[in-house]
Amino acid sequence: MPVAVWSGSLVAWERELAALKERIGPVFGRAETRATAGAFLDGLLSGVARKTGWLLAEQAGLERPYRMQSLLGRSRWDADGLRDRVRADVIEALGDRDGVLVVDETGFLKKGEHSVGVARQYSGTAGRIENCQIGVFLAYASRYGQALIDRRLYLPDAWAQDESKRAKAGVPEEITFATKPEIARDLIAAALDAGAPCAWVLADALYGSDSRLRRMLETRRQPYVLAVRSNHRLRFWTEEGLDETDPAAMADALASEAWVPHAAGEGSKGLRLYEWARIALPSTANPGFEHWLLIRRSRREPDQRAYSFAFAPAGVSLGELAGAAGLRWTIEECFERARTISVSTTARHAPGMGGTGT
Repeated sequence: MPVAVWSGSLVAWERELAALKERIGPVFGRAETRATAGAFLDGLLSGVARKTGWLLAEQAGLERPYRMQSLLGRSRWDADGLRDRVRADVIEALGDRDGVLVVDETGFLKKGEHSVGVARQYSGTAGRIENCQIGVFLAYASRYGQALIDRRLYLPDAWAQDESKRAKAGVPEEITFATKPEIARDLIAAALDAGAPCAWVLADALYGSDSRLRRMLETRRQPYVLAVRSNHRLRFWTEEGLDETDPAAMADALASEAWVPHAAGEGSKGLRLYEWARIALPSTANPGFEHWLLIRRSRREPDQRAYSFAFAPAGVSLGELAGAAGLRWTIEECFERARTISVSTTARHAPGMGGTGT
């Protein structure tokens, strides 16, 4: 055992950080790139207020930011390989049979037009249409914590069809247009295939409205609580024939005693209490499972309601569904932490969310 360890001069977090660098080192290939990646990681974890290329270079003792900027924009390294290692570490550290996978997108505002995928498009981060990039992200959360484990840059169709833009930005030929729900299906399937223990898959209405995502999860017998819009069209066969309705109309017909208070996780001001109700939906294709329409409403303003489709093991309680739905916001905490260590660089030509291997 090295003297630095048994003497106590090397503190535990330094040992863990050194071990992390050792695990991820191979994805960077060249020794110089590995060293720069290690310095980059040190800078992200340092007390530097603004994580710009210049300030991270200064933190690392470099005269210029070229190496830091090159790491993100010009160096060649295996970004998906790094993703795999991060995902494996998260599963090992946070994995729990009651854990959840959460998918959501976030926007990155841009002033120019050369960053891959940048366009005028809706950004949930800004709450309006902006010039931005959009990334679809997957988070894993359990009682032990939460972390982002996968990502993919959304490439608008205009970008996907523009050979000139693709060539200038170095977008690989195999990257084609995919909708955000299509991307989400790929990310979720990859995480499940990698062994992420998952009690529920959670997402907002953009993804919950995608029938192919729901069918994919049901085929895998993977429970989910996926938000849907109030006017999502629902069709049922009844004795009278085909009945068409939507979640809002179904909620309007509920009796007052159908609503039960449950917490949806803890917010900055304590438990977030709502009233919840559920309505059974026809379900025949998956023995041992049930389909539900889950409805949440504000206790102060009952007209403010949110709706989700749930696919759950038979006998699931309303409280379990409410608790699962409340965990969807854990990905927002991941985004918030990531923004505190965001980096401003000139890496505008990378075709994905990381190095040129992404």
